[in-house]
Amino acid sequence: MSDLSLTGATTAENRADLAAFVLRASTGLFFLIHGLIKVFVFTPAGTAGYFESIGLPGALGYLTILIEVLGGIALIVGYQTRWVSLVMVPVLLGAAVFGHGGNGFTFSNQGGGWEYPVLWAVVMFALSLLGDGAWSVSRRK
Repeated sequence: MSDLSLTGATTAENRADLAAFVLRASTGLFFLIHGLIKVFVFTPAGTAGYFESIGLPGALGYLTILIEVLGGIALIVGYQTRWVSLVMVPVLLGAAVFGHGGNGFTFSNQGGGWEYPVLWAVVMFALSLLGDGAWSVSRRK
């Protein structure tokens, strides 16, 4: 009897493996989308300008774009998930403090509060503990 018969995952290890894959691929896609929005909508120069407007070096805006795009792709394909996830944590905590810190806790507040990026930081930390999961290029056999 399997609670995940469509996937063939029947053991606790297989379910955890599948959960890691789902979490890795979905968060990777969200990071990739956020990075590409910074490239094609806000533009890299606009992103750097925003970072400068909140008291951060503009170069950090370019670095954030690079981390979100390359990190998103790495998560989607399952390349070095533990390390990539850990790199995302300070990016997200920086967004919580510098981008959303003054807007209160609730993300529904004007400008978005800090709860959402902090939740994402916790998710990334959990993913760093889980690792690549199923269907990844870095999977150890």
